[in-house]
Amino acid sequence: MDLRIFTEPQQGASYDTLLRIAKAAEELGYDAFFRSDHYLKMGDVDGLPGPTDAWITLAGLARETSRIRLGTLMTAATFRLPGVLAIQVAQVDAMSGGRVELGLGAGWYEAEHTAYGIPFPKAKFGRLEEQLAIVTGLWQTKVGETFDFEGTYYQLKDSPALPKPVQERVPVLIGGTGAKRTPALAARYADEFNLPFASVEDTRAQFGRVREAAREYGRNPEELVYSSALVACVGTNDAEVARRAAAIGREPAELRENGLAGTPDEVVDKIGRYAEAGTQRFYFQILDLDDLDHLELIASRVASQLG
Repeated sequence: MDLRIFTEPQQGASYDTLLRIAKAAEELGYDAFFRSDHYLKMGDVDGLPGPTDAWITLAGLARETSRIRLGTLMTAATFRLPGVLAIQVAQVDAMSGGRVELGLGAGWYEAEHTAYGIPFPKAKFGRLEEQLAIVTGLWQTKVGETFDFEGTYYQLKDSPALPKPVQERVPVLIGGTGAKRTPALAARYADEFNLPFASVEDTRAQFGRVREAAREYGRNPEELVYSSALVACVGTNDAEVARRAAAIGREPAELRENGLAGTPDEVVDKIGRYAEAGTQRFYFQILDLDDLDHLELIASRVASQLG
């Protein structure tokens, strides 16, 4: 069971804060450091000092870490043109020595688009589908050949399709709760399917849809990794759980129901239930980025039991 750290910097984090978390995650043995791709805070927080860009952050971390994998849950397709995104990800992959993963989603938060002058199209899913075709197509084009694409939203002509990533195949993550189009898209393009903030029952059902879509596409469902992302709030006792819940403005009971919360044994038990539903990889959403002891506790008391 891979355990990964997932952060939400738009809620308030500088690059230096993210660097501390990424380095701690690497030292503690986590498999990866991931971050969201948002430009505006959500909920009752000040968001200070302001947003950081996902791929600029990962470029910096690529040079300041050595082992841990780096990626996004999820890059918003509305933020970047697909040709530019392919260049950015390939460059960060080279900067990291081949440790990058691309989570790509349609984009959904209209307010952040309005706040920073980013167009927010009504037809987002079709754009996402074309972006996936273009980004993966550019990477797969052989050196010396060119790539063309004629779509509804994007057109490319005689692209040299450079640069290439260091990895032969940059892992692509697709996620979401859609019952038909999302599984079909995952079957076609994804190396990993991620379902965030879902119950055990909903996770089992959605993974089943993705597996069936893969079979219909002519692909072995076992080629995909199936992952879950849940908020983490772990403590050695109830008082510590309550303290960490208060620090992120949540209630312990609600977190126990909807997240990975409680004592290490409680969390290990819940991970086991998700594993029975098909989860092979976990993203611990860490919301208090100043609490490095939280990461250490999860590594020493939860990861150690999962072997």
